[in-house]
Amino acid sequence: MRVVIVGAGIAGLAAAQALAGQAEVTVLDAAERVGGKLRTTPIEGMDVEEGAESFLARVPDGLRLARHVGLGHQVVHPATTSASLWIRGRLRPIPPNTMLGVPTDVLGLIRSGVLTPRGMVRAAADLALPRTRFPDDPTVGEFVGARVGREVVDLLVDPLLGGVYAGRADALSLRATVPQLVPILAEDRSLLLGAHRVRARTGPTGAGPATPVFASLRGGLGSFATRVAERCGATIRTGVPVRAVERTATGWRVICGRAQGGQTPEPVEADAVILAVPAGAARALLDPIAPHAATPLAGVPYASVALVTLVYRDVRPPVGSGFLVPAREGRSVKAATFLTAKWPHVAADRLTVVRASVGRAGASEDLGRGDTELAGVVAAEIAQIAGLSARPIATRVSRWDGGLPQYLPGHLNRVAAVRRALPAGLAIAGAGYDGVGIPACIRSGEAAAAAVLRAARAAGSPADALGPGV
Repeated sequence: MRVVIVGAGIAGLAAAQALAGQAEVTVLDAAERVGGKLRTTPIEGMDVEEGAESFLARVPDGLRLARHVGLGHQVVHPATTSASLWIRGRLRPIPPNTMLGVPTDVLGLIRSGVLTPRGMVRAAADLALPRTRFPDDPTVGEFVGARVGREVVDLLVDPLLGGVYAGRADALSLRATVPQLVPILAEDRSLLLGAHRVRARTGPTGAGPATPVFASLRGGLGSFATRVAERCGATIRTGVPVRAVERTATGWRVICGRAQGGQTPEPVEADAVILAVPAGAARALLDPIAPHAATPLAGVPYASVALVTLVYRDVRPPVGSGFLVPAREGRSVKAATFLTAKWPHVAADRLTVVRASVGRAGASEDLGRGDTELAGVVAAEIAQIAGLSARPIATRVSRWDGGLPQYLPGHLNRVAAVRRALPAGLAIAGAGYDGVGIPACIRSGEAAAAAVLRAARAAGSPADALGPGV
């Protein structure tokens, strides 16, 4: 069986790995390297991430794949995950035992000083308020705000979602972005009591309290993508844009565009195609051959972000892993990580690395600045917030235009409708559909691989020769 995977990000590579030994796989990507948003490059002699910084360790898929490709001994965990919030002119600790920003520890919330006295009273009112009626898929802000008030949304939930999705709580689907809260929506009157119950049972990310929350690799997450590409056994062709997917009498034909500085490659024949690309690119490829599958993808917008890396010499950041900045504070920086404090494998003698994130859905004015100006604005805000007033010895701006999908209400139904309308032999995978984290993308790619194999077996294709285990 011949499978073409369009997209060499971690979702496409995971699909290729899942198909190893079961199909002849070709992976095509317009970029000159594999990995998508997993990109690790040197700055001042240190390998520092330009994209994703870590992955959830309490969700097994990332660790499982890393071990499968021989990187288990390279897994590292943060030295600290104690972060702060910049609120009312000072850094305040994120309250302990929150679940996606929803408090479950009243004493910890009071000690943090994040909420005003009025905000505390409003949050406590959740315990007495009658059950609230919500639509089937409310926004996160709608659900949380109705129960515990706007301060919890604006000062706790929104900054956390902004760091992950570059989105706003008032626009993002509860079911797609914070599934941990969905049982509370259905089963509990009080959000605070429901969150306390769920967290006590499952831990903050749903897999129990014993496992570290986050993980990375000593060689950087770029090495993760490279190793999967090397081990999956697929033919991987980078610098090859895909222009179209066409039906043929026996399957599919993938039409490639001109490679940079080269000739236009020959079309690639396939029995199945996996589109491991953002929703907009998938929509363009699907529209001529499966318009009913393409149309819902218009409802998956994307937000742009920039990551600004600053390197300092002989300075020490505040205690902790970094900080978040609520949108209401009016800053360009929405989050910053003290990389050399958080990740021991990044540390270098006398150097401190801070990585800041800029850009929110619907508020991208700062991204119009040039790299030098943007780095200067970020350095000035880091000086004010974190006290790092020294001049950085090196800066780097990494831009991800349209980098983060926004899961609007109805997202899960939208993606299900796309998959129902896909012709047999086509599948989609990636962050635009099933979750933005690395484990979610791996799971999405593996599910796409399983889907095309099932379709091939049902159609009596050459995959039958692989036996009942396929």
